[in-house]
Amino acid sequence: MATVHQALRFALDPNLGQRRDLARHAGASRYAYNWGLARLKAAIDARQAGETGSALPSAIGQHKEWNSWKKGTDGVPWWPEVSKCVPQEALRDLERGMRAFWDSRTGKRPGPKIHFPRFKKKGRSRDSFRLTGAIHLHPRAVTLPRIGTVSLLEDAARWVERIEAGSVRVTSATVSREADRWFVALAVEAERPILAHPEAGDTIGVDLGVLALATLSDGTVIPGPKALRRGLLRLRRLSRAHARKRRGSHNRARAARRLARHHAKVAAVRRDHLHKLTTRLAKTHGRIVVEDLNVKGMLGNRRLARALSDAGFYEFRRQLTYKCRWYGCELVVADRWYPSSKTCSGCGAVNQELSLSERTYRCQSCGVVLDRDLNAAINLAGWAHPAVTASAAETLTACGADRKTGPGPAGGWEAGTGIVPEPTGPTGGPHPRDPFVTI
Repeated sequence: MATVHQALRFALDPNLGQRRDLARHAGASRYAYNWGLARLKAAIDARQAGETGSALPSAIGQHKEWNSWKKGTDGVPWWPEVSKCVPQEALRDLERGMRAFWDSRTGKRPGPKIHFPRFKKKGRSRDSFRLTGAIHLHPRAVTLPRIGTVSLLEDAARWVERIEAGSVRVTSATVSREADRWFVALAVEAERPILAHPEAGDTIGVDLGVLALATLSDGTVIPGPKALRRGLLRLRRLSRAHARKRRGSHNRARAARRLARHHAKVAAVRRDHLHKLTTRLAKTHGRIVVEDLNVKGMLGNRRLARALSDAGFYEFRRQLTYKCRWYGCELVVADRWYPSSKTCSGCGAVNQELSLSERTYRCQSCGVVLDRDLNAAINLAGWAHPAVTASAAETLTACGADRKTGPGPAGGWEAGTGIVPEPTGPTGGPHPRDPFVTI
Protein backbone atom coordinates (compact mmCIF):
# COMPACT_ATOMS: atom_id res chain seq x y z
CA MET A 1 0.00 0.00 0.00
CA ALA A 2 1.12 3.54 -0.79
CA THR A 3 -0.18 6.85 0.55
CA VAL A 4 -1.18 9.27 -2.20
CA HIS A 5 -2.55 12.79 -2.03
CA GLN A 6 -5.59 13.50 -4.18
CA ALA A 7 -8.68 15.70 -4.26
CA LEU A 8 -12.34 14.71 -4.19
CA ARG A 9 -14.40 17.37 -5.95
CA PHE A 10 -18.16 17.58 -5.45
CA ALA A 11 -20.81 20.05 -6.58
CA LEU A 12 -22.63 21.72 -3.68
CA ASP A 13 -26.35 22.43 -3.42
CA PRO A 14 -26.51 25.21 -0.80
CA ASN A 15 -29.67 27.01 0.25
CA LEU A 16 -29.98 30.79 0.16
CA GLY A 17 -28.53 31.31 3.63
CA GLN A 18 -25.63 28.98 2.95
CA ARG A 19 -24.87 30.76 -0.31
CA ARG A 20 -24.53 34.00 1.64
CA ASP A 21 -22.22 32.29 4.15
CA LEU A 22 -20.06 30.88 1.36
CA ALA A 23 -19.82 34.29 -0.32
CA ARG A 24 -18.96 35.89 3.04
CA HIS A 25 -16.14 33.42 3.62
CA ALA A 26 -14.80 34.00 0.09
CA GLY A 27 -14.83 37.75 0.71
CA ALA A 28 -13.04 37.31 4.05
CA SER A 29 -10.33 35.24 2.36
CA ARG A 30 -9.87 37.90 -0.31
CA TYR A 31 -9.76 40.68 2.32
CA ALA A 32 -7.17 38.88 4.46
CA TYR A 33 -5.01 38.18 1.40
CA ASN A 34 -5.04 41.84 0.36
CA TRP A 35 -4.41 42.91 3.97
CA GLY A 36 -1.32 40.70 4.18
CA LEU A 37 -0.07 41.74 0.72
CA ALA A 38 -0.30 45.45 1.61
CA ARG A 39 1.84 44.91 4.73
CA LEU A 40 4.24 42.72 2.80
CA LYS A 41 4.79 45.42 0.17
CA ALA A 42 5.26 48.00 2.92
CA ALA A 43 7.92 45.78 4.52
CA ILE A 44 9.69 45.39 1.14
CA ASP A 45 9.69 49.15 0.60
CA ALA A 46 11.09 49.72 4.10
CA ARG A 47 13.77 47.11 3.50
CA GLN A 48 14.80 48.74 0.23
CA ALA A 49 14.94 52.11 1.99
CA GLY A 50 17.48 50.65 4.43
CA GLU A 51 15.35 50.85 7.57
CA THR A 52 16.44 48.58 10.41
CA GLY A 53 14.18 45.79 11.61
CA SER A 54 12.41 45.53 8.26
CA ALA A 55 12.48 41.76 7.82
CA LEU A 56 9.76 40.32 5.64
CA PRO A 57 6.91 38.90 7.75
CA SER A 58 6.05 35.21 7.51
CA ALA A 59 2.57 33.73 7.38
CA ILE A 60 2.72 32.88 11.08
CA GLY A 61 3.84 36.38 11.98
CA GLN A 62 1.14 37.97 9.87
CA HIS A 63 -1.50 35.70 11.38
CA LYS A 64 -0.50 36.79 14.89
CA GLU A 65 -0.70 40.42 13.81
CA TRP A 66 -4.09 39.77 12.19
CA ASN A 67 -5.48 38.26 15.40
CA SER A 68 -4.49 41.33 17.41
CA TRP A 69 -5.53 43.81 14.70
CA LYS A 70 -8.96 42.38 13.85
CA LYS A 71 -10.34 43.09 17.35
CA GLY A 72 -9.02 46.66 17.56
CA THR A 73 -10.65 49.92 16.57
CA ASP A 74 -9.12 49.71 13.09
CA GLY A 75 -10.02 46.04 12.62
CA VAL A 76 -13.01 44.36 11.02
CA PRO A 77 -16.28 43.89 12.94
CA TRP A 78 -17.37 40.87 10.91
CA TRP A 79 -14.52 38.56 11.95
CA PRO A 80 -16.68 36.43 14.34
CA GLU A 81 -18.98 35.53 11.41
CA VAL A 82 -16.34 33.57 9.49
CA SER A 83 -14.12 30.64 10.37
CA LYS A 84 -10.71 31.50 11.81
CA CYS A 85 -9.15 29.15 9.23
CA VAL A 86 -10.06 31.40 6.30
CA PRO A 87 -7.64 34.32 6.94
CA GLN A 88 -4.98 31.91 8.18
CA GLU A 89 -5.02 29.87 4.99
CA ALA A 90 -5.19 33.04 2.86
CA LEU A 91 -1.99 34.34 4.48
CA ARG A 92 -0.35 30.96 3.88
CA ASP A 93 -1.30 31.19 0.21
CA LEU A 94 0.30 34.63 0.10
CA GLU A 95 3.52 33.27 1.60
CA ARG A 96 3.62 30.41 -0.92
CA GLY A 97 3.07 32.84 -3.77
CA MET A 98 5.83 35.12 -2.51
CA ARG A 99 8.24 32.20 -2.11
CA ALA A 100 7.44 31.00 -5.64
CA PHE A 101 8.16 34.51 -6.94
CA TRP A 102 11.56 34.69 -5.24
CA ASP A 103 12.51 31.14 -6.28
CA SER A 104 11.54 31.91 -9.86
CA ARG A 105 13.46 35.18 -9.83
CA THR A 106 16.64 33.59 -8.41
CA GLY A 107 16.49 30.56 -10.72
CA LYS A 108 15.63 27.98 -8.04
CA ARG A 109 12.21 27.34 -9.60
CA PRO A 110 12.24 25.95 -13.17
CA GLY A 111 9.66 26.82 -15.77
CA PRO A 112 8.04 30.15 -16.66
CA LYS A 113 8.63 33.19 -14.50
CA ILE A 114 6.21 33.76 -11.62
CA HIS A 115 4.90 37.30 -11.24
CA PHE A 116 4.76 39.18 -7.96
CA PRO A 117 1.54 38.54 -5.96
CA ARG A 118 -1.26 40.87 -6.97
CA PHE A 119 -4.24 42.28 -5.11
CA LYS A 120 -7.52 40.45 -5.55
CA LYS A 121 -10.52 42.46 -6.69
CA LYS A 122 -14.11 41.49 -6.05
CA GLY A 123 -15.77 40.28 -9.22
CA ARG A 124 -12.45 39.88 -11.04
CA SER A 125 -10.67 37.24 -8.98
CA ARG A 126 -11.80 33.68 -8.35
CA ASP A 127 -13.99 33.30 -5.26
CA SER A 128 -12.48 30.55 -3.11
CA PHE A 129 -11.37 29.79 0.43
CA ARG A 130 -9.86 26.87 2.31
CA LEU A 131 -10.98 25.31 5.59
CA THR A 132 -9.29 22.91 7.98
CA GLY A 133 -10.44 21.20 11.12
CA ALA A 134 -13.66 19.24 11.61
CA ILE A 135 -14.70 18.33 8.06
CA HIS A 136 -17.11 15.41 7.70
CA LEU A 137 -18.28 13.84 4.46
CA HIS A 138 -21.73 12.21 4.30
CA PRO A 139 -23.31 10.23 1.43
CA ARG A 140 -25.25 13.28 0.21
CA ALA A 141 -23.79 16.19 2.21
CA VAL A 142 -20.60 17.64 3.68
CA THR A 143 -20.18 19.37 7.05
CA LEU A 144 -17.87 22.40 6.98
CA PRO A 145 -16.67 24.46 9.97
CA ARG A 146 -18.78 27.52 10.71
CA ILE A 147 -20.98 26.91 7.66
CA GLY A 148 -22.69 23.69 8.67
CA THR A 149 -23.98 20.78 6.63
CA VAL A 150 -24.34 21.56 2.92
CA SER A 151 -26.08 19.19 0.52
CA LEU A 152 -24.20 17.60 -2.37
CA LEU A 153 -25.45 17.14 -5.92
CA GLU A 154 -23.47 13.88 -6.16
CA ASP A 155 -23.38 10.61 -4.25
CA ALA A 156 -20.29 10.24 -2.06
CA ALA A 157 -21.23 6.94 -0.40
CA ARG A 158 -18.21 4.98 -1.61
CA TRP A 159 -15.81 7.59 -0.24
CA VAL A 160 -17.67 7.70 3.07
CA GLU A 161 -17.14 3.95 3.41
CA ARG A 162 -13.40 4.34 2.82
CA ILE A 163 -13.18 7.21 5.31
CA GLU A 164 -14.97 5.14 7.96
CA ALA A 165 -12.66 2.20 7.21
CA GLY A 166 -9.60 4.42 7.80
CA SER A 167 -8.09 4.12 4.31
CA VAL A 168 -8.89 7.78 3.47
CA ARG A 169 -8.30 10.81 5.69
CA VAL A 170 -9.60 14.32 4.91
CA THR A 171 -7.00 17.05 5.54
CA SER A 172 -8.65 20.22 4.21
CA ALA A 173 -11.50 21.50 2.07
CA THR A 174 -11.31 24.17 -0.64
CA VAL A 175 -14.62 25.78 -1.59
CA SER A 176 -14.79 27.69 -4.85
CA ARG A 177 -17.38 29.31 -7.08
CA GLU A 178 -17.44 28.72 -10.82
CA ALA A 179 -20.17 30.18 -13.04
CA ASP A 180 -22.29 30.94 -9.94
CA ARG A 181 -22.07 27.30 -8.82
CA TRP A 182 -20.26 26.26 -5.66
CA PHE A 183 -17.89 23.28 -5.47
CA VAL A 184 -15.91 21.71 -2.67
CA ALA A 185 -12.59 19.92 -3.20
CA LEU A 186 -11.56 17.72 -0.30
CA ALA A 187 -7.80 17.15 -0.02
CA VAL A 188 -7.35 13.59 1.23
CA GLU A 189 -4.59 11.14 2.01
CA ALA A 190 -5.66 7.81 0.52
CA GLU A 191 -4.13 4.38 0.83
CA ARG A 192 -3.88 2.83 -2.61
CA PRO A 193 -2.51 -0.64 -3.35
CA ILE A 194 0.70 -0.85 -5.37
CA LEU A 195 -0.55 -2.62 -8.48
CA ALA A 196 1.47 -5.01 -10.61
CA HIS A 197 0.04 -4.53 -14.07
CA PRO A 198 -0.94 -7.84 -15.71
CA GLU A 199 0.25 -6.58 -19.10
CA ALA A 200 3.70 -5.48 -17.94
CA GLY A 201 5.21 -6.08 -21.38
CA ASP A 202 2.47 -4.29 -23.32
CA THR A 203 3.79 -1.07 -24.88
CA ILE A 204 1.60 1.48 -26.62
CA GLY A 205 2.66 4.68 -28.35
CA VAL A 206 0.33 7.70 -28.21
CA ASP A 207 0.59 10.50 -30.77
CA LEU A 208 -1.45 13.60 -29.94
CA GLY A 209 -2.90 15.69 -32.73
CA VAL A 210 -5.45 18.31 -33.70
CA LEU A 211 -7.55 16.36 -36.21
CA ALA A 212 -7.67 13.31 -33.93
CA LEU A 213 -6.91 13.82 -30.27
CA ALA A 214 -4.88 10.61 -29.93
CA THR A 215 -3.65 7.96 -32.35
CA LEU A 216 -2.40 4.73 -30.78
CA SER A 217 0.30 2.50 -32.22
CA ASP A 218 -2.19 -0.39 -32.49
CA GLY A 219 -4.21 1.60 -35.05
CA THR A 220 -6.88 2.98 -32.70
CA VAL A 221 -7.88 6.56 -33.47
CA ILE A 222 -9.55 8.51 -30.65
CA PRO A 223 -11.26 11.70 -31.80
CA GLY A 224 -11.47 14.66 -29.47
CA PRO A 225 -14.71 16.29 -28.30
CA LYS A 226 -13.71 19.70 -29.76
CA ALA A 227 -15.88 21.31 -27.10
CA LEU A 228 -14.78 24.87 -27.82
CA ARG A 229 -15.17 24.53 -31.58
CA ARG A 230 -18.69 23.15 -31.23
CA GLY A 231 -19.71 25.88 -28.80
CA LEU A 232 -17.92 28.74 -30.52
CA LEU A 233 -21.04 30.15 -32.21
CA ARG A 234 -22.92 30.33 -28.91
CA LEU A 235 -19.84 31.73 -27.19
CA ARG A 236 -19.65 34.61 -29.67
CA ARG A 237 -23.35 35.33 -29.33
CA LEU A 238 -23.17 35.38 -25.51
CA SER A 239 -20.04 37.55 -25.60
CA ARG A 240 -21.74 40.12 -27.81
CA ALA A 241 -24.80 40.15 -25.57
CA HIS A 242 -22.62 40.72 -22.53
CA ALA A 243 -20.68 43.54 -24.18
CA ARG A 244 -23.89 45.39 -25.11
CA LYS A 245 -25.16 45.59 -21.52
CA ARG A 246 -24.52 48.70 -19.45
CA ARG A 247 -21.73 48.30 -16.92
CA GLY A 248 -22.97 47.80 -13.37
CA SER A 249 -26.50 46.83 -14.43
CA HIS A 250 -28.37 43.68 -13.41
CA ASN A 251 -28.74 42.73 -17.07
CA ARG A 252 -24.97 42.74 -17.48
CA ALA A 253 -24.61 40.55 -14.38
CA ARG A 254 -27.10 38.05 -15.79
CA ALA A 255 -25.33 38.05 -19.15
CA ALA A 256 -22.01 37.45 -17.38
CA ARG A 257 -23.48 34.44 -15.57
CA ARG A 258 -24.76 32.98 -18.83
CA LEU A 259 -21.36 33.48 -20.45
CA ALA A 260 -19.56 31.93 -17.47
CA ARG A 261 -21.88 28.90 -17.50
CA HIS A 262 -21.06 28.30 -21.15
CA HIS A 263 -17.31 28.52 -20.50
CA ALA A 264 -17.71 26.08 -17.59
CA LYS A 265 -19.64 23.65 -19.78
CA VAL A 266 -16.93 23.68 -22.46
CA ALA A 267 -14.23 23.05 -19.85
CA ALA A 268 -16.27 20.25 -18.22
CA VAL A 269 -16.79 18.41 -21.54
CA ARG A 270 -13.07 18.58 -22.33
CA ARG A 271 -12.03 17.53 -18.81
CA ASP A 272 -14.48 14.60 -18.72
CA HIS A 273 -13.24 13.24 -22.06
CA LEU A 274 -9.60 13.49 -21.00
CA HIS A 275 -10.28 11.76 -17.69
CA LYS A 276 -11.99 8.83 -19.38
CA LEU A 277 -9.26 8.51 -22.01
CA THR A 278 -6.31 8.66 -19.60
CA THR A 279 -7.96 6.24 -17.17
CA ARG A 280 -8.59 3.72 -19.93
CA LEU A 281 -5.03 3.95 -21.21
CA ALA A 282 -3.46 3.59 -17.76
CA LYS A 283 -5.66 0.60 -16.87
CA THR A 284 -5.22 -1.38 -20.09
CA HIS A 285 -1.51 -0.97 -20.90
CA GLY A 286 1.71 -1.73 -19.10
CA ARG A 287 3.83 0.96 -20.74
CA ILE A 288 2.73 4.18 -22.45
CA VAL A 289 5.05 6.31 -24.57
CA VAL A 290 4.19 9.95 -25.25
CA GLU A 291 6.02 12.92 -26.73
CA ASP A 292 7.54 15.72 -24.70
CA LEU A 293 5.61 18.45 -26.48
CA ASN A 294 6.50 22.13 -26.14
CA VAL A 295 2.89 23.18 -25.66
CA LYS A 296 3.70 26.80 -24.80
CA GLY A 297 5.78 27.16 -27.95
CA MET A 298 3.09 25.50 -30.07
CA LEU A 299 0.50 27.98 -28.79
CA GLY A 300 2.57 30.75 -30.38
CA ASN A 301 1.22 29.64 -33.76
CA ARG A 302 -1.85 31.84 -34.13
CA ARG A 303 -3.36 29.53 -36.73
CA LEU A 304 -3.31 26.50 -34.44
CA ALA A 305 -3.50 28.07 -30.97
CA ARG A 306 -7.27 27.70 -30.58
CA ALA A 307 -7.35 24.08 -31.77
CA LEU A 308 -4.39 23.17 -29.57
CA SER A 309 -5.99 24.77 -26.52
CA ASP A 310 -9.23 22.97 -27.27
CA ALA A 311 -7.42 19.62 -27.35
CA GLY A 312 -5.83 20.01 -23.91
CA PHE A 313 -2.39 18.45 -24.50
CA TYR A 314 -0.95 19.61 -21.18
CA GLU A 315 -3.95 18.32 -19.20
CA PHE A 316 -3.67 14.96 -20.97
CA ARG A 317 -0.03 14.64 -19.91
CA ARG A 318 -0.77 15.79 -16.35
CA GLN A 319 -3.60 13.31 -15.82
CA LEU A 320 -1.68 10.46 -17.41
CA THR A 321 1.32 11.09 -15.13
CA TYR A 322 -0.43 10.43 -11.83
CA LYS A 323 -2.84 7.79 -13.14
CA CYS A 324 0.04 5.67 -14.39
CA ARG A 325 1.38 5.64 -10.84
CA TRP A 326 -2.05 4.66 -9.51
CA TYR A 327 -2.63 1.74 -11.86
CA GLY A 328 0.89 0.31 -12.07
CA CYS A 329 1.63 1.55 -15.60
CA GLU A 330 4.99 2.91 -16.76
CA LEU A 331 4.95 6.28 -18.48
CA VAL A 332 7.84 6.93 -20.87
CA VAL A 333 8.41 10.41 -22.30
CA ALA A 334 10.27 10.46 -25.62
CA ASP A 335 12.86 13.11 -26.30
CA ARG A 336 11.39 16.43 -27.47
CA TRP A 337 13.65 16.48 -30.54
CA TYR A 338 12.91 12.92 -31.64
CA PRO A 339 11.37 13.20 -35.18
CA SER A 340 8.61 10.65 -34.69
CA SER A 341 6.52 12.01 -37.58
CA LYS A 342 9.41 12.22 -40.07
CA THR A 343 10.94 8.81 -39.31
CA CYS A 344 9.83 5.72 -41.21
CA SER A 345 8.50 3.10 -38.80
CA GLY A 346 9.64 0.34 -41.17
CA CYS A 347 13.26 1.12 -42.05
CA GLY A 348 14.13 4.14 -39.88
CA ALA A 349 14.78 6.54 -42.76
CA VAL A 350 14.11 10.19 -42.00
CA ASN A 351 12.20 12.44 -44.38
CA GLN A 352 13.29 15.95 -43.41
CA GLU A 353 11.12 17.48 -46.15
CA LEU A 354 7.84 16.19 -44.70
CA SER A 355 5.48 19.13 -44.28
CA LEU A 356 2.68 19.47 -41.78
CA SER A 357 0.04 19.39 -44.53
CA GLU A 358 1.06 15.87 -45.64
CA ARG A 359 -1.17 13.52 -43.64
CA THR A 360 0.13 10.30 -45.25
CA TYR A 361 3.71 9.14 -44.74
CA ARG A 362 5.33 7.61 -47.84
CA CYS A 363 8.81 6.23 -47.38
CA GLN A 364 11.06 6.59 -50.42
CA SER A 365 13.44 3.93 -49.11
CA CYS A 366 11.22 0.93 -48.35
CA GLY A 367 7.85 2.00 -49.77
CA VAL A 368 5.90 2.03 -46.50
CA VAL A 369 2.62 3.96 -46.77
CA LEU A 370 0.99 4.84 -43.47
CA ASP A 371 -1.12 7.52 -41.91
CA ARG A 372 1.18 10.22 -40.56
CA ASP A 373 -0.10 10.04 -36.98
CA LEU A 374 -0.10 6.24 -36.95
CA ASN A 375 3.49 6.22 -38.18
CA ALA A 376 4.46 8.59 -35.36
CA ALA A 377 2.66 6.46 -32.76
CA ILE A 378 4.50 3.32 -33.92
CA ASN A 379 7.82 5.15 -33.69
CA LEU A 380 6.98 6.27 -30.17
CA ALA A 381 6.23 2.70 -29.15
CA GLY A 382 9.56 1.67 -30.64
CA TRP A 383 11.33 4.39 -28.65
CA ALA A 384 10.85 2.37 -25.48
CA HIS A 385 10.62 -1.10 -27.06
CA PRO A 386 12.38 -1.32 -30.45
CA ALA A 387 10.81 -4.69 -31.29
CA VAL A 388 7.37 -3.09 -31.39
CA THR A 389 8.27 -0.97 -34.40
CA ALA A 390 8.95 -3.87 -36.73
CA SER A 391 5.95 -5.97 -35.73
CA ALA A 392 3.54 -3.03 -35.93
CA ALA A 393 4.87 -1.90 -39.30
CA GLU A 394 4.50 -5.39 -40.77
CA THR A 395 0.91 -5.82 -39.59
CA LEU A 396 -0.37 -2.30 -40.29
CA THR A 397 1.26 -1.56 -43.66
CA ALA A 398 -1.38 -1.93 -46.33
CA CYS A 399 0.76 -1.61 -49.45
CA GLY A 400 4.08 -0.51 -50.85
CA ALA A 401 6.54 -2.77 -49.02
CA ASP A 402 7.89 -5.55 -51.21
CA ARG A 403 9.85 -7.13 -48.39
CA LYS A 404 9.82 -7.33 -44.62
CA THR A 405 11.97 -4.67 -43.12
CA GLY A 406 13.49 -4.89 -39.71
CA PRO A 407 13.44 -2.07 -37.21
CA GLY A 408 16.17 0.21 -38.38
CA PRO A 409 17.59 2.87 -36.13
CA ALA A 410 15.06 5.64 -35.55
CA GLY A 411 17.84 8.17 -35.98
CA GLY A 412 17.92 11.69 -37.27
CA TRP A 413 16.65 14.91 -35.75
CA GLU A 414 14.41 17.75 -36.79
CA ALA A 415 16.10 20.13 -39.23
CA GLY A 416 17.35 23.37 -37.81
CA THR A 417 17.32 22.29 -34.17
CA GLY A 418 21.05 22.16 -33.68
CA ILE A 419 20.69 18.89 -31.77
CA VAL A 420 23.19 16.18 -32.59
CA PRO A 421 22.18 12.50 -32.68
CA GLU A 422 22.72 10.19 -29.74
CA PRO A 423 26.39 9.19 -29.35
CA THR A 424 27.30 5.67 -30.26
CA GLY A 425 29.21 3.11 -28.25
CA PRO A 426 32.71 1.85 -28.99
CA THR A 427 31.40 -0.91 -31.26
CA GLY A 428 29.17 1.37 -33.31
CA GLY A 429 25.99 0.35 -31.50
CA PRO A 430 23.82 2.57 -29.35
CA HIS A 431 25.37 4.33 -26.42
CA PRO A 432 24.83 2.49 -23.12
CA ARG A 433 23.14 5.58 -21.64
CA ASP A 434 19.36 5.12 -21.37
CA PRO A 435 17.84 7.10 -24.29
CA PHE A 436 14.47 7.73 -22.64
CA VAL A 437 13.18 9.27 -19.44
CA THR A 438 10.90 7.23 -17.23
CA ILE A 439 8.45 8.99 -14.94
